[in-house]
Amino acid sequence: MKMCPFDLSKPRRGETLDSICQGRLKIIQPQQGYRFSIDAVLLAGLTLVRSQDRVVDLGTGCGVIPLLLASLQSVEHVTGIELQESLVSMAKRNVQINGFEDIIHIVQGDLRRLEVGRVGGPIDLVLSNPPYGKLLSGRLNTNSGKAIARHELSATLGDVVGAAARLLRHKGRLAVIYPARRLCRLFAELRSGGFAPKTLTIIYSTLDSEARLVHLESVKGGGEELRVNKPFAIYGSDGNYAEEMNAMYGNVSVVS
Repeated sequence: MKMCPFDLSKPRRGETLDSICQGRLKIIQPQQGYRFSIDAVLLAGLTLVRSQDRVVDLGTGCGVIPLLLASLQSVEHVTGIELQESLVSMAKRNVQINGFEDIIHIVQGDLRRLEVGRVGGPIDLVLSNPPYGKLLSGRLNTNSGKAIARHELSATLGDVVGAAARLLRHKGRLAVIYPARRLCRLFAELRSGGFAPKTLTIIYSTLDSEARLVHLESVKGGGEELRVNKPFAIYGSDGNYAEEMNAMYGNVSVVS
């Protein structure tokens, strides 16, 4: 066996090494840059993934969504696409330290120019946490990594939908997490991109709060019928994770 000359799991300057899912996964991520949030856990946990699905995660960041899928669902192949070189390097290290080199492939690329050949043929499922903030609306984060991830600097929601349309086979699925307040725009972009919204889950911080996010699965070239699932609460009235959240992954909290 060829031995690595250095410890890949040792965080470098400006990084942290965190454990999630009761220690099942170790994640290296930026100390000050864009760190994954519970949105990633929700996207990986609420999306139906079949064992034979070929999956692509657009804007994979440090690779947390592919890692969650490989660790906690029976997925056979996931490709993570990321634009930022520093995050690509980090994602590749995360794949290695968790032992998923045979399942996860990290690719540096611009999703706006991504073609199906780059991911090995038509895909069954695309996942993405698209940038939420429209350019020139709201305050732009001064950290460039956070700004690119959260605002439409390098890609818009329409770009994400367009990339999914190019990558997916006919009747392939696109799953996203998106702010509930912008659901109308999400529907419009999906319909114009040739997708039919099929399964909607409305996500609340608590069941007595306003809707925070939505999880939406859409089908390329699908019909009009839409199923709305029961509401999903992240927290219970006691401030701890709700039963549904704990059932998804147990203790998902980050431990440094």
